[in-house]
Amino acid sequence: MDMSIRIPLAAEQVSFYRSSGYVAPVRVLPEDEAAGYRRHLEAFEAAHGGPIPGKYRHKPHLLFPWLADLVRHPRILDAVESLLGPDLLVWSSVFFIKEPHDPAYVSWHQDSTYWELSEPEVVTAWVALSPSHHENGCLRVVPGTQMLDQVEHVDMQDENNLLTRGQEIAVKVDEAAAVELPLQPGEMSLHHIRLFHNSQPNQSDERRIGFAIRYIPTRVRQNTEYRGTATLVRGVDRYGHFDSEPRPLAELAPEALQFHAEMNKRRSALLFSGLKAP
Repeated sequence: MDMSIRIPLAAEQVSFYRSSGYVAPVRVLPEDEAAGYRRHLEAFEAAHGGPIPGKYRHKPHLLFPWLADLVRHPRILDAVESLLGPDLLVWSSVFFIKEPHDPAYVSWHQDSTYWELSEPEVVTAWVALSPSHHENGCLRVVPGTQMLDQVEHVDMQDENNLLTRGQEIAVKVDEAAAVELPLQPGEMSLHHIRLFHNSQPNQSDERRIGFAIRYIPTRVRQNTEYRGTATLVRGVDRYGHFDSEPRPLAELAPEALQFHAEMNKRRSALLFSGLKAP
């Protein structure tokens, strides 16, 4: 695969995204390359005695060089550039991992609920590092719901909900309209920040490993006093709305851990702003 040749989304894929709020599957990695990323993850887990801790699942591209490479992968960026333009930041990244027969799930939600960004020009690239299908709880979406404004959400406080605040859409969701997005390792889906989406528990004997990367154009800013951090991955940042994030030089390097901890404090201040104690 010649990485010097750019491969944007096809015109019909862009049109489908604009009308439906998602496009999938998009092949961005050969299966053997995807397997290599999974080996990196599971080697780290084996060395540390269990699944990657929750504190490392958010913005792990700041801690692991191989994930810093993945968020900058030319094939992912080519596709995202087709939707957002040439100047791109990674606003966040997160592992969504479900162990075999794990009750963990993701409730119906819009990504935009607590992000307080200036405009809904955000694309989530959900990259499969394992098969993702009906039995192990693949992503489900309701096409066209990205056309809606921000809808009301409630915080459900369910320990099995993988979302930060357990947020769930407070209006009725048409389950009959939901579409599943099965993926093979190395494929990704792209979805809009306002698209209704969820996923069910893993009822299979295999892990489901997804790595979600949130991309924004550099013109997007935070609509709060909170000043976030972001990683420039393509083009030029002419705005400077976010503090720049350093690329990790080694896994869990001391300086990377320090920066990541400070970033998580800022992130928590944003995502938990206004949360009332139960």
